[in-house]
Amino acid sequence: MALLQPTSLVFTVERQEPELIVPAKPTPHECKLLSDTDDQAGHRFQIRGLHIYRNNACMQGKDPVRVIREALAETLVFFYPFAGRLKEGPNRKLMVDCSGEGVLFIEGDADVTLEDFGDSLHPPFPCFKELLYELPASIDLLNSPLLQIQVTRFKCGGFIFAHRFNHTISDAVGLIQFMSTMGEMARGAVAPSIPPVWERHLLNARDPPLITCAHLEYDHDKAPTGTIMPTDNLVHRSFFFGSTQISALKRSIPDNLRCSAFDILTACIWRCRTKALELGPDEDVRFICIVNARSKFNPPLPLGYYGNALGYPAVETTAAKLCQNPLEYAIKLVKEAKGKVTEEYMKSTADLMVIRGRPNVNTVRSLIVSDLSRARFREVDFGWGKAEFGGPASGEEVISFYIPSKNKEGKEGITVPVCLPAPLMDSFVKEINRMLKDDEATGG
Repeated sequence: MALLQPTSLVFTVERQEPELIVPAKPTPHECKLLSDTDDQAGHRFQIRGLHIYRNNACMQGKDPVRVIREALAETLVFFYPFAGRLKEGPNRKLMVDCSGEGVLFIEGDADVTLEDFGDSLHPPFPCFKELLYELPASIDLLNSPLLQIQVTRFKCGGFIFAHRFNHTISDAVGLIQFMSTMGEMARGAVAPSIPPVWERHLLNARDPPLITCAHLEYDHDKAPTGTIMPTDNLVHRSFFFGSTQISALKRSIPDNLRCSAFDILTACIWRCRTKALELGPDEDVRFICIVNARSKFNPPLPLGYYGNALGYPAVETTAAKLCQNPLEYAIKLVKEAKGKVTEEYMKSTADLMVIRGRPNVNTVRSLIVSDLSRARFREVDFGWGKAEFGGPASGEEVISFYIPSKNKEGKEGITVPVCLPAPLMDSFVKEINRMLKDDEATGG
């Protein structure tokens, strides 16, 4: 089946007292403004994720907690804003007080092995709150640590590196740059192979600001109001799509339609999710694609830029058109959304933030997709090799992450966490299986 079954594993983690890890050397004490792209409302939240590492005989006698703690301190010398605290100025402008107060770090030991997880090394993770204990006083957006890390050892010699970071400081590409630097330091480097670049002014609004592009994603006036679905009894499930599933989906579209695996997978999920929601035929539905815009600039943003460089282009249709037309209709809309992001679009977005007070994207009846298949989460290596899994800990109500992973047979593919109320999840599973058509197509 494409549906990955969650495990019922229950375990506890014995944790040491939380500590603050500060830069290993003195760093500048200054105030650094975030960009007008960084501090929009849609980034003002915490993202949680984890990396899973197997035991490695070559690292016998090495303690992952100590190795990572020391690597973190060294990394913060170069990425010192991560050791600061977020402040808010006039007109909701966010800035980092580079105070050097440090990153929150917790050491833990679990009473199970990674083998006890079975085939469930994918979201949703059992006992995630054990793997990332969050101090109530640390979760506020302002005046709290911008990053928290918990390293949990397992009885088998493997470990899990769990984290929570403030999205305003960085996007996935920037976070991976930070973690990759930690990996380099853990393996003996004295400086990052890619030096971090702040340069947040590159994504600031122009003077004077001028909205030059259509931004359906921030349109709250014409869009429907309310919630997309009930928010009680939510369940998290993950779906694996390998080459077998993608091939099955491609059989339902014309041979001459050029599209990527992302295009067809997104069209499928958007359509199946909309059918499961049982909306009225004339109700508007939206797709919002999260696009890394670093290469869209001329010249491109500097290598090493670790701020948010994300566009959120949207397309809109009705539930009836999406669900009743052939799948290529949805594919063309997905491709249309991706194509909207240009340098001018990004500049217009920054201008819109300043003019309209840094609004959030309109998530009502929207599916938001974040493709992490090229984000290299699994490449982060602290000395124990590549991660068995690396990525977000779970899906969100309206966001589907595409996480590169392997199924239990070891085949490469994409894991997609989905969050829906229980009855709607059942409908979604049926719709996915209907599109995959037969047992051969759903075999993983």
